[in-house]
Amino acid sequence: MKKTKKYTKLAIFLILMDVFAITGFVLSYGPWDYLRNLLVTTAMTTKDHKYLAHILYTDEMIKEIMNNNYVKDNGMSTNASEVTIGQIEEKSTYDSIYEEQILKRDPEHEDYKIIPLSGSGYKGYMGVIYDPSRVSLLLAPKFGQTGEFLQTMAKDAGAKLAINASGFIDINERGNGGQPTGTIIKDGKIVWTGKSTGYVGGIAGFNKDNILVLTHSTAEQAVQDGMRDAVEFGPFLIVNGQPAIIKGNGGWGTAPRTVLAQRKDGIVLFVIIDGRQPGYSIGINMPDLVDLLLKYKAYNAVNLDGGASSSLVENGEIINKPCAISVTGERLIPNGWIFK
Repeated sequence: MKKTKKYTKLAIFLILMDVFAITGFVLSYGPWDYLRNLLVTTAMTTKDHKYLAHILYTDEMIKEIMNNNYVKDNGMSTNASEVTIGQIEEKSTYDSIYEEQILKRDPEHEDYKIIPLSGSGYKGYMGVIYDPSRVSLLLAPKFGQTGEFLQTMAKDAGAKLAINASGFIDINERGNGGQPTGTIIKDGKIVWTGKSTGYVGGIAGFNKDNILVLTHSTAEQAVQDGMRDAVEFGPFLIVNGQPAIIKGNGGWGTAPRTVLAQRKDGIVLFVIIDGRQPGYSIGINMPDLVDLLLKYKAYNAVNLDGGASSSLVENGEIINKPCAISVTGERLIPNGWIFK
């Protein structure tokens, strides 16, 4: 009798394993392109989990999927003359709930507000900043050597709001956040000229007139044109009110995101979407992210480093749920955008 029960349990276990294997095979190779594209694009845009795509698919299949899912910016650079600082309209009625959320001030702090965000499978936050002259790039104390947690940097700087900014070199998937990727401009000077990530994008930051400028120019030209603080990353999601060209799911899968944006009236948006946390928030793909930004009338918007780096700090406290393996959920990062 005992042997029979033992064999029965073994048989049930093997049947379940077969069911899981068949289910995985059908999902991976079945007729549902959505699931296959989601798996590959999500895995291939992470730092640590590209192997998940390679386990299931050949290099040729992965290449084909990535070629059918991409974001291509519209090729333009920001026309700064189209953004007017300080022309924020006072309204008694609003065109939409999104407009009301942006323009209706928070009585607890008139200079900024936090808007909770939620949609299909995701949750996050949007920081709304009414004075762009108070937005600047903050570098880690040991910039170029070791990164720092955003919460610590923001608290030490006395920032009211902060988000993470550029990417960083992740040597053997164990980077310490010290060496950023791409160009970094601070106070009108080029302070770093690291290797670019290779992602579609360019130099993005604020010029001396406090306008968010997205440009494909060289760092030297950007400084000559008046750039004060900037990082090199991408892709550019919206330029001069025109969204990027997106095919499929955008090629970036569904993941945590960080976005820096500015409306035509000069209002700056710090956007954080949480992800990789089933039951709370999986993340957002690029088409849905662009749609969200357009609802809030972002006129220029750039995708910043996402994944486990995505963090939003308000008055020294993390208000989102980063997904890195640390006490706070943060990663060590080289820099961040702050509002003081």
